[in-house]
Amino acid sequence: MNKKYLLFALVLAFSLSSVAQSKKSVTVEQGIYIDQQGVIRWEKNHQEAAFFGVNYTAPFAYGYRAINRLGVSVEQAIKDDVYHFSRLGLDAFRVHVWDTEISDSSGNLINNEHLRLFDFLLAELKKRNIKTIITPIAFWGNGYPEKDENTGSFSMKYGKQRTLVEETAFLAQEKYLGQFFKHKNPYTGLTYQQDPDVIATEVNNEPQHSGPQERTTEYINRMVKAIRNTGWKKPVFYNISESPKYAGAIVKANVQGHSFQWYPTGLVAGHTQQGNYLPNVAAYTIPYDTIPGFKNRAKMVYEFDAADVLASYLYPAMARSFRTAGFQWATQFAYDPMATASSNVEYQTHYLNLAYTPSKAISLLIASRVFHELPRLKKYASDTLFEAFRLDHKKSLSEMNTAKEFYFSNTTTSKPVNSSLLQHIAGVGSSELSKYEGTGAYFIDRVEDGLWRLEVMPDAALIRDPFESNSPDKDVARINWTSHVMILDLPDLGTDFKMTAINDQRLSVMASEKKIKVTPGVYWLSRKDKKHSYTAKSVLGVIGAGEFSAPKTSLIKIFNPVTDRQKITVYNPDWKNKAVEYITAELPGASILKLKMDTTEQKPLIGFQSYFADLLDLNASEISALKSIVIRAKTGNHIPVKIKLGLITENADFFAAEALVGKEFSDIEIPLERLKKDAQLLLPRPYPGFLPLYYQSEGAAAFHLKDARKLEVTFGYGMKNRGSDQPNTLEIESVYLK
Repeated sequence: MNKKYLLFALVLAFSLSSVAQSKKSVTVEQGIYIDQQGVIRWEKNHQEAAFFGVNYTAPFAYGYRAINRLGVSVEQAIKDDVYHFSRLGLDAFRVHVWDTEISDSSGNLINNEHLRLFDFLLAELKKRNIKTIITPIAFWGNGYPEKDENTGSFSMKYGKQRTLVEETAFLAQEKYLGQFFKHKNPYTGLTYQQDPDVIATEVNNEPQHSGPQERTTEYINRMVKAIRNTGWKKPVFYNISESPKYAGAIVKANVQGHSFQWYPTGLVAGHTQQGNYLPNVAAYTIPYDTIPGFKNRAKMVYEFDAADVLASYLYPAMARSFRTAGFQWATQFAYDPMATASSNVEYQTHYLNLAYTPSKAISLLIASRVFHELPRLKKYASDTLFEAFRLDHKKSLSEMNTAKEFYFSNTTTSKPVNSSLLQHIAGVGSSELSKYEGTGAYFIDRVEDGLWRLEVMPDAALIRDPFESNSPDKDVARINWTSHVMILDLPDLGTDFKMTAINDQRLSVMASEKKIKVTPGVYWLSRKDKKHSYTAKSVLGVIGAGEFSAPKTSLIKIFNPVTDRQKITVYNPDWKNKAVEYITAELPGASILKLKMDTTEQKPLIGFQSYFADLLDLNASEISALKSIVIRAKTGNHIPVKIKLGLITENADFFAAEALVGKEFSDIEIPLERLKKDAQLLLPRPYPGFLPLYYQSEGAAAFHLKDARKLEVTFGYGMKNRGSDQPNTLEIESVYLK
């Protein structure tokens, strides 16, 4: 009996342990819950929760295509941007999944590259402790700002309006949702229900309901049931702001929360909006409080932005208004992938990226702190000063100033609350603690007494209005890697601290009277007598000590076959034959200019000139940083061919140099100092043909890049009678300055 009793006790103990572990795993899986008053709370301690972050589209639609066209790994682009999310203190991610790219017309889930990259993104976000709300249906096509592709999906078949009323469309969506929420992320090994960092779902994106109110309630309940039938136990949200006339029908549905958006400065102005927009964001008014049941629903902001505004004072004001209105989730739309942010072409009316809009990004960091620090439902008498936060529209300034954190989106004169207790500093420009001449953002984080981590982003400069009609071949902002003086007054470092490059500890200098000179990168700042064992692989919170991501110095492209084909003037003596053509490049969306010539001519030569002064919109410091001209080209010949590459100035002086082009595409770099005065082609060719072909200006002249107006490229030198086995071609992919 004793043995049987002992065996029974062991089995019972094991069973109880298994049950406990099972309950524990359910708690971990869900993470949050919504109480009877509609408040989102953590399951672990029942405290109120708050989440603030961004929408981000790299796995789908134009965002995906644009990154691919640059020849950039989408996975690496995602890693770079998610790292920046963590640097900005974000803990929330949302995007409307482009169902049109991962489903067929019957609603079957297609496990393809887009779904794989979405899963990859979720796995990267998990590493940074960033939570996700999934919106599985977007209804949209995948084209904007290009034409939609015919994807053959149910959204393509029915469109948004029919999708919300027709029975066959209901069935397709139920099938899709059932398969989507049973899908297992290959990077985490978890379904979205099992993943504790996926905390809720929003059924669809911006539904515009029509028809009977009862049909709307039925639609929502059927979609929710399709999701719940997969084992989904987490909260379900449904949009209530897009169809306000159907608010009553929406509230009747079996959901736990409702989603809202806010674009207080409108959308697609076509230019930068100037002025004081604080009145536009003074309050967020919700009109549904009289609907029975609404007050017990959780509230999320699925999208918001101060569209067409570059100023860096509005995000914190919006976050304050969200908290006063009772929101517990807010995600800006949309963060620009760093890989494509130079042109702001994906969503013309939105522009946000840490590298390219540093002040606006730091204001988002401050807004995140507002959203997490301010209590829900509390009202404030001042629009510009509340708790630890200060806004100044005249200085385009957001600021957070506490004993432990000091953040500023532009130069500030505020005195830190207690510099000796500070743990985190981030900003653009200068403060009492950090004097900096650069235009990029920087972060200074205390690791331990006498040891800080410094991260410096490269300079960013706007060169044209980012909210006008844009093109991937037209930059709106440029990046410049250069060194700047920084003066740091951190009490536990002293005046002669040491700065060491984290990723190359051989690079180490001592500060002189608190002054150092820094280039973009990450550094240890240590008191001169401080010893430590941290390395580039050390983990600090959710980042690695040696992590750093920033775009390279921008290349000012002065010839692009895609965009400049109407600008060029060709010299082609063999005009009867097709000597100039544009061919498709390996990179999607790119072209190559191909020049071909007949070497039986007496003096074989072919070339062109192209005007580029409208592209060289640079200030004096940017121009002075450019040292070389680079042509990316190849020849079809078996042996290298000689070309002449040069620039024509406003005063008609021509400065050129020769180079050899091989049979494989390569970047041929010529220092500008090598350019010598030479004779240029007279193009268009004067008529009659006996007139001179060349012109060379008289007198001595020095080359100055700021005076350059045209590019000239010629080839054919020494190629007379080389034989028919030689193709005698030159293919040019691009010419740029660096």
